[in-house]
Amino acid sequence: MQAHSRYVGARTLIALFIVLAMSGAALAQFGFDSFRGSYRPLPNVPYDGQFTFVRVRYNPAPGGFWPGRRPSWIHGYPLAERNLMRIMNEVSLLGAHEEINTVTLDDPELFKYPIAYIIEVGWWTVTDREAAGLRAYLRKGGFLFVDDFKPPGWRGVPGGGWEPFEDTMRRVLPDVQFLDMAPGDPVFHAFFEISGIDHFPQAYVAGDPVFRGIFEDNDRRKRLMAIINYNTDVSQYWEWSGRGFRPFDQTNEAYKLGVNYMIYGLTH
Repeated sequence: MQAHSRYVGARTLIALFIVLAMSGAALAQFGFDSFRGSYRPLPNVPYDGQFTFVRVRYNPAPGGFWPGRRPSWIHGYPLAERNLMRIMNEVSLLGAHEEINTVTLDDPELFKYPIAYIIEVGWWTVTDREAAGLRAYLRKGGFLFVDDFKPPGWRGVPGGGWEPFEDTMRRVLPDVQFLDMAPGDPVFHAFFEISGIDHFPQAYVAGDPVFRGIFEDNDRRKRLMAIINYNTDVSQYWEWSGRGFRPFDQTNEAYKLGVNYMIYGLTH
């Protein structure tokens, strides 16, 4: 796998952006801007055993709505993850659906997806049933991917930030510890070699990102159950990769990070 990852290095990913750019206009109809006045998700692909990327739906806390009453969880849906799945299908034999499903944490369907993706968790809320659902999912081997997570008061939007997320997560795992990730952690070497995370490229959030993890039994020697990208929005690079808004080299790094998260979640 390491030899393959070297073979499909930065040049391969850059070439793939030509494909994404050509399809960007068609995919844009499903992006963030298409949800003005409506935030109904697209129909889910029926389960058939083929890998499907799933995004978590939730009821946002006050402040967690964008213009048009679009909820925070929908930011970038489904263009960002569709582009990531196109990359995954090019650099691996995953054979994932390009359609993106959504699910709530109290839905038994959640357990059909090995990886769950959730964003803007500064406004994330859970019911008791949702907390129990996510708790069971993580303990049974599910992997939670948290992204697009900004400091409080970002761009004048009330609420958000780390503390509300931590409070909500403690409803899921009361004894949870949020451990700082290190460049040597296996998730950063699951497919591509990512040597540094201190100054990872930023789409538009100020400062350096913060990468934290939730490990099984709060022991970093055990399985990583959740990866948390704070003060960053890695998925923004995926969403914009067909539009030319950011340099290719930075976009490559964002895709490498997403691919590594996917491979780690599927193999641990």
